[in-house]
Amino acid sequence: MDPDSSDEVVNHLVDFFDRIAPVYDTWAGGQHGRVASRLVDLAAPAKHEQALDVGTGTGRHAIALAARGAHVTAVDFSDEMLAKARAKPGAERVRWIAHDVLTPLPFAAASFDRVLSGLVIEHIPVAALAGFFAELGRVARPGGRIVVTAMHPAMFVKGVSANFHDESGEVRPRSYVATLSDYVMGATSAGLGITGLVERTVDADLVERYERARKFLDWPALFVMELRPPQ
Repeated sequence: MDPDSSDEVVNHLVDFFDRIAPVYDTWAGGQHGRVASRLVDLAAPAKHEQALDVGTGTGRHAIALAARGAHVTAVDFSDEMLAKARAKPGAERVRWIAHDVLTPLPFAAASFDRVLSGLVIEHIPVAALAGFFAELGRVARPGGRIVVTAMHPAMFVKGVSANFHDESGEVRPRSYVATLSDYVMGATSAGLGITGLVERTVDADLVERYERARKFLDWPALFVMELRPPQ
């Protein structure tokens, strides 16, 4: 099954996220809001700790972390998404950097106490996962924490990949079908220790607020990894 076999697919991710930046927060509000809350709670930086948000998008995670007193750096490869982030209340507390997160991160080793990345890895080819995880581990300090979320691979079984609507209709970024074991092996191959794995399903509360989620009730929708950097 190819999740990109229908609707319009944008293979160049920067072009896609630049395009949907104006509608991203509105269209992605429900499930993505939950992802943001889960990420921030799991990262749980102490006041004045250094935190990095990799693939920050419109900055929801980064601003929430900064509100907790962390010193936050946020990177993304979409200038339009970053422009939306910088315009939000609280954005002045975050250091925003335009950078392609699929290339080595522009930071010294062991720079951050907390590293998080939300809904990015489904857009990374399976063969490149270990390299991405290795970069998250490289910039994390020993004893720190890394938190990564992804759309659950079970959603691909339903024919679903990341999708948004703009004035032209439904549009999808290029997503790669991976398994839970692909993600686990990507992390462990990069030398990261796994301290937690969580699979989140669509529940009645989400369905009540977003009727379009009803067809996925009780179906796995989100995968969360808590990781330990190399010691």
